[in-house]
Amino acid sequence: MSDRRSFLKSLAGATAGIAITSKALGNDQKSRDRLGEVLPKRKLGRTGELVTMLGTGGYHIGWTTERDAQEVIEASIEGGVRFFDTAESYSKGVSEERYGKYLTPKYRDLVFLMTKSTGRDAKTVQEHLEGSLRRLKVDQLDLYQVHSIQTPDDVDNRIKNGVLEVLLKAQQQGKIKYLGFTGHQNPYAHTRMLDQTQESDIFDTVLMPVNVLDQTYFSFTKNVIPPALERNMGILAIKSLADGRFFAKKEKVNWTSDDPLIPNYLSIKEAMHFVWSLPVSVLISGNENATYMREKIALARSFTALTEEQKLALVDKVRDIALTGKLEYFKKKEV
Repeated sequence: MSDRRSFLKSLAGATAGIAITSKALGNDQKSRDRLGEVLPKRKLGRTGELVTMLGTGGYHIGWTTERDAQEVIEASIEGGVRFFDTAESYSKGVSEERYGKYLTPKYRDLVFLMTKSTGRDAKTVQEHLEGSLRRLKVDQLDLYQVHSIQTPDDVDNRIKNGVLEVLLKAQQQGKIKYLGFTGHQNPYAHTRMLDQTQESDIFDTVLMPVNVLDQTYFSFTKNVIPPALERNMGILAIKSLADGRFFAKKEKVNWTSDDPLIPNYLSIKEAMHFVWSLPVSVLISGNENATYMREKIALARSFTALTEEQKLALVDKVRDIALTGKLEYFKKKEV
């Protein structure tokens, strides 16, 4: 208990350091742009960028209907979201194409746009990058990421195959502003990437699962966030509801639970406010329709940081379920 308390307390202090108040933005009003009020912003690590605390996930933009995808994008913009995530692998480029159709033509000047490549060699990553720029209809990406690293060996192989050199060259050419890497399978893949780039220090962001279960089971929060913060990297949080496994049913994968975390143990609000109470720059949320997106926007607007005691209580409440590993099915313990 004392170890968990000290760890969460140290992260709470880091969260205070990345949250941006309206006064810090240079005025006494809430942040606004030409479309209206924007969600609260946080620092994106060392980049100097201020990004909205909630981001729109691109995976759902690719697989849901085109009408729903358009409505999610519009609801995001109307609700003050200015961070948009996608990847070339999401529905074989469909997600990026829909952003290129409904997001970038009207809102490129307002949004922070990121995409990613699963490529494991230089040639593939170069092809993915050029395809992403074309589908998104942009000349420059705000953030481009080495996507879905799986194991330490996977990291070593991608580096050996020239992936990082391609990204650095593209950055020098002005096609990419910032670089990052992502993964949801193994925290030790992330720590290997951090170790392998200790000298070059090329990465500005890292994306990983962050949720109330992760504190207990094969934890990204404990293993990756501290060293990433030491390098002043922006922390991008995904799977805050364990890819829907917190709920009683997830129809897309035909999965059900007799003892769902929500509502039996905690609420959606508690789960998401827990993550925002950690030092994350953005919580990226995937939503297949505008109603779900608006619910997440409302939760962002209602956010008040949880106390150390409140966070510990939530972690302890779900500890036994976390240790089974069943809800965070995407984690694999090959190290």
